[in-house]
Amino acid sequence: MEWVWPWLTTLGEALLQLFIQPFYYIAVILIALIYHRQLLQERKLFHVRLQSSITQTIRAVLGGILIGTIVSIVSLFLGAHLTLGSLICIWAATLILSLFRIRYLCFAYAAGLLGVLQFGLNLASGWQPSGWMGSITETLRTLDMPALLVLAALLHMGEALLVRMQGVSMASPLLFEGKRGKLVGGYQLQQFWAIPLLILVPVTGGGAELAWNPLMNAGHSYMLVALPIMLGFGEITQSMLPGQKVQITSKRLMLYGTTLLVFSLLAAWWSPLMVIAALIAFVGHEFLVWYSAFEEQNRSPVFVHPQHGLKVLAVIPESPAADLGIEAGETLYKVNGKLVHSPEELHRALRMNPAFCKLEVRNHQGESKFMQRAIYEGEHHQLGVIMAPDNHEVWAIRLRPLTLFHIINLKLFARLKKPQRDEAPLALPPAPVASDKGSVEM
Repeated sequence: MEWVWPWLTTLGEALLQLFIQPFYYIAVILIALIYHRQLLQERKLFHVRLQSSITQTIRAVLGGILIGTIVSIVSLFLGAHLTLGSLICIWAATLILSLFRIRYLCFAYAAGLLGVLQFGLNLASGWQPSGWMGSITETLRTLDMPALLVLAALLHMGEALLVRMQGVSMASPLLFEGKRGKLVGGYQLQQFWAIPLLILVPVTGGGAELAWNPLMNAGHSYMLVALPIMLGFGEITQSMLPGQKVQITSKRLMLYGTTLLVFSLLAAWWSPLMVIAALIAFVGHEFLVWYSAFEEQNRSPVFVHPQHGLKVLAVIPESPAADLGIEAGETLYKVNGKLVHSPEELHRALRMNPAFCKLEVRNHQGESKFMQRAIYEGEHHQLGVIMAPDNHEVWAIRLRPLTLFHIINLKLFARLKKPQRDEAPLALPPAPVASDKGSVEM
């Protein structure tokens, strides 16, 4: 048990390093800004606040700490390690990629890019520039890429768990143009986490020895170093309910992470597989994004009004509708015995008996369920439901790629797009988080 005290010492030093370095707090601030933009988007579109940016930020921080702890423990037993050069390269690659699109703010993209660069530099082994360029080139050539890719795989497996646990609670409704120019309802599943990792770093003198033989052994002595990582995920769906989209996406992320982990571990034993693992990290991630967009474009939208009744896009928390158990995707069919086809008819039907309401609601399977409840003074005048659009809305989202500059530049909220004749007015997105094809995974 002689190894216990040195590891407790290095663990305490790593935790202290995590608390005093600014990068983790910068990541938390960026997350808070992103969720604040989402709050402003909801107010612009629906004149209500559906989500609390403070609550979402706290939930993201707690989820990040949980997954950071799990990934740190698993990587410790596998022996996944980094060097100072690896840390600098990962941060630099992540920052540069995020300037192009915020969904590139991802460990897998950065690790995949570094792996491809290392492969190209090793092919051109005779090329050796001088000066600072030569230092960068030498650092890239000596990176332990299998270890980086193992960490990327573990982080995405952790991301799959976070999406499953928190995806529905983070979903935010939105309105945007459909295929035929009409407004349709949908959901933005946008999540970011600050992941505090404790990573092994090989040292030549001092440090602590492992009490086991890890799969990826890089030396005899190690120390722990704090590595804050910002992990991001985003999807936009108009063809599925949020819960369905979350389940499908989390399964695909878990499959992607598992595949990347297997190839990364194999690359640690047989180096020619390294470039394949790097391509899986980058290209595989892009394939998930492309396939999700392709799937959305070839499915019919869910949040459109049926021939009779009103389709529910979202339910305001702590409202009468939430108390009754009305869910997104269900249809308000009759209110106080009256068939409703518009928000105005819904309001009039509710005013027939301002102290009590009886509802007939069609669930997701088309079956009727009957609800009734007293209406109290001060409660929402339309039960607290947000309906699917009927092309009379003033605002909608124009999907476009989001970069790091868009998160910081809050002035974008004031920019408007003049509507065309016979067209519902649109605004440039208060919080655009989508690719050109309307679906994105960071």
